[in-house]
Amino acid sequence: MTPAGFGSRTEWPRLRVDEWTETRDTLHMWAQIVGKVRLTHAPLMNHWWQVTFYVTPRGLTTSGIPYESGMFDIEFDFVQHTLVLRASDGGRRDIALRPMPVAEFHARLMAALSELGVAVEIQNHPNEVEVALNFTEDFEHCSYDPHAVHLFWRQLLQAHRGLTEFRSHFAGKVSPVHFFWGAMDLACTRFSGRGAPVHPGGAPHCGDWVMVEGYSRELSSCGFWPGGGEEGAFYAYAYPEPAGFAAASVAPEGASYSAENGQFLLPYEVVRQSADPDRTLAAFFHSTYEAAAECGRWDRSALEVDPRRWISEQQRSFP
Repeated sequence: MTPAGFGSRTEWPRLRVDEWTETRDTLHMWAQIVGKVRLTHAPLMNHWWQVTFYVTPRGLTTSGIPYESGMFDIEFDFVQHTLVLRASDGGRRDIALRPMPVAEFHARLMAALSELGVAVEIQNHPNEVEVALNFTEDFEHCSYDPHAVHLFWRQLLQAHRGLTEFRSHFAGKVSPVHFFWGAMDLACTRFSGRGAPVHPGGAPHCGDWVMVEGYSRELSSCGFWPGGGEEGAFYAYAYPEPAGFAAASVAPEGASYSAENGQFLLPYEVVRQSADPDRTLAAFFHSTYEAAAECGRWDRSALEVDPRRWISEQQRSFP
């Protein structure tokens, strides 16, 4: 039996940013705390890929974090609204996700980790935000609307599907589809194989060296962010931005280049309201990548691939 909701138009939920801004900002701080736990124990991987979260059938997970001779993970379960901590020795702790100050969330998480035998010290303030309150002193961010968070997770599910399909067309170096807790965006990044000029940095409350590592290779990136439109926005940019990229013609109608952000933006609601959201989103991802690749003179024939290349062989094998 097909589970309720699979294949329905409600898969693309409506969630206005202004209806959950306080909850979004609180969740952002919580995610930064969990992300910094992973950052503390996971060895460096190029472009900070070791610190990201991944979309799951229930929310967002750190995936396995190495610790001593085992590992642990932390998952935001946005179905039952629980933060779940699991250790490879069988230990488990659950923290109910409900309205609470960032300071309380921080204290509860650190206590749960201690009970599991995980020792951790993290930087006590967030990154990539204009106002960086110390986590242990942040009683300002304290909102949690479970319905809104659930809808946001469902937005991420759709963005993840689109990004995963888009990723399959590339044979070169390409990132996982992953969630960066610094900016709170879901992203997938393709690389040309060439180096890039040193990034100037400039992200608030974030060392320039962080961006230097993140943008050390020429790239084309796209993703989804819960801002930038009435219901969030899909984005696409290139680094370094090649001449002509900003003026390129991209699809669909409704996508435009933002000089302020240095990227193409497509409001989530344009995709949601279209006759075929999957095709609309794919057009945006593919056309913006093609603009970056053409303007940047990437070796497209060596980097791109048809994900259906073995279909005919499969059909012959399984008539």
